Amino acid sequence: MPTPRFIQISTLTSYPAALLNRDDSGLAKRIRFGGAVRTRVSSQCLKRHWRMAEDRFALSEVDPSLTMSIRSRETFNREVLPLVISKGVEEALAVAVLQGLGKQLYEGKEKDADSAKKADAKKEDKHPLARKEVVVLGRTEVEYLAGQAVEIAKELGPGLPAALKERDKAIKDCLDKQYKRTSLGENLKALVAGAGLDAAMFGRFVSGDPEARVDSAVHVAHALTVHAEAAETDYFTAVDDLLTASEGGSGHLGAAELTSGLYYVYVVVDVPQLVSNLTGKEANDWLTADRTLAARTVKHLIHLMATVSPGAKLGATAPYDHAALVLAEAGERQPRTLANAFMNPVPLSGDVFAATVRALSGYLEGMDGMYGREETRWLACRLPVDGLGGFTGAERRTLPQLADAVEAAILQGA
Repeated sequence: MPTPRFIQISTLTSYPAALLNRDDSGLAKRIRFGGAVRTRVSSQCLKRHWRMAEDRFALSEVDPSLTMSIRSRETFNREVLPLVISKGVEEALAVAVLQGLGKQLYEGKEKDADSAKKADAKKEDKHPLARKEVVVLGRTEVEYLAGQAVEIAKELGPGLPAALKERDKAIKDCLDKQYKRTSLGENLKALVAGAGLDAAMFGRFVSGDPEARVDSAVHVAHALTVHAEAAETDYFTAVDDLLTASEGGSGHLGAAELTSGLYYVYVVVDVPQLVSNLTGKEANDWLTADRTLAARTVKHLIHLMATVSPGAKLGATAPYDHAALVLAEAGERQPRTLANAFMNPVPLSGDVFAATVRALSGYLEGMDGMYGREETRWLACRLPVDGLGGFTGAERRTLPQLADAVEAAILQGA
């Protein structure tokens, strides 16, 4: 088959007695699906744990030339400002110029100045460069913005008006002149993978300049249990070693929810978009671009999906497990989730995992019967799947072999 446009990855992973992802009240996240309430893990939670993982398949290990993004409300004052000052720019001027650059990116050129000042006033005692939203910038972009600020400060020169209103106008005029032909966002977009590898994968939203946005290339669904929720309240005590011995009782009494479940996780990789985000080429030209980094990134992602566990209460529940099934599909058709295999919840009796595998295979077989099968499939599973029609034709592999096969498919075609 030709080089696949989409890689679809499905996994099944079980967690006993855990609290993987909490809502604002401290309870497990939930959603109703197919007539039953399921335990849920948000896509944001999954992506953060994959981003932060530290092992040989960490995203930071994909390529030494690629950096990860910096995600903070204080990126401008903690990362960009020190670089500008180190180049000899006086701090007050550096702050003023960076405020202007920040408004170009996150508030747009047409934002009302009075509204901006009111928003700044609400920051109270925060640094004047701190923003109310989390800013996602790559290390390359941080260095670029610092360089731009130094250039603009030099152009403004020592004759910058002392009065705040006149100074702001001078900086604005200088910025408008600097970005008359190309916006600041377009310049950032021209930096190859400048937003960082994780932003190239999961995207980046920028509120002011749409040219600085990065379209997501890796689409992550919320994880759901294949069966109805299984939860109970855990009452616990903390013993006071000194008082309990003499007076009885405990030092603390508390309660926390615990859940158990077999979770289905689904991810789609838009290969042309990933290649474009990593190389700077247009997505339409992805087949002529170097796909090495994109292929290696997907290989690492498969390992992370299979082995990295999301989880709160790590010390109390040790919520670590590896996926017991990983199915990868490579093809050109529009993707489709396999979550509907579990619209009728798997019964919580007998061998839940085996019943889940049969349900998944049966659903896949039905979809193939309706639409035909065009995707190339690779399967890693701890159970034999002989006789399960939906997996007929899927190449059985170990997980490392499966990840290698997907990497090769992106590089050379499956």
